[in-house]
Amino acid sequence: MGDFFHKFAQFVSGIVGSPAAFIIAIAVIAIWASYGPAFQFSELWHLFINTATTITTFLIVFLIQNTQNRDARAIHLKLDELLRAIKPARDRFVDLEELSDEELGKLENEFRHMHELAERARAIAERRKKRRI
Repeated sequence: MGDFFHKFAQFVSGIVGSPAAFIIAIAVIAIWASYGPAFQFSELWHLFINTATTITTFLIVFLIQNTQNRDARAIHLKLDELLRAIKPARDRFVDLEELSDEELGKLENEFRHMHELAERARAIAERRKKRRI
């Protein structure tokens, strides 16, 4: 059942995310809107589109979430393999998704600081290079 659902979710996510699906959605809305005057913009006319979009959204959320969860797991595994393969990389980064928001914030600040230092070093190198010319 799980393999079937995964394949089905991936298939539907591919279709739903396509330009053709967007064009079809626009066409459905245009057709629905064009029937407004014929139904005198009645509650039934409104109810039709509200019900259709609610049901569609409800079902699509589960399919897309399944696909995103699987993609996220695959990306994590790929990154874990890169961390394992690169000697200077810190192994503690393998399970970052398990850290608290506070711990992630500290790491983010650490990387921001390292980026600022690298930018300063690059600017200094550029100035030195210009002086030599």
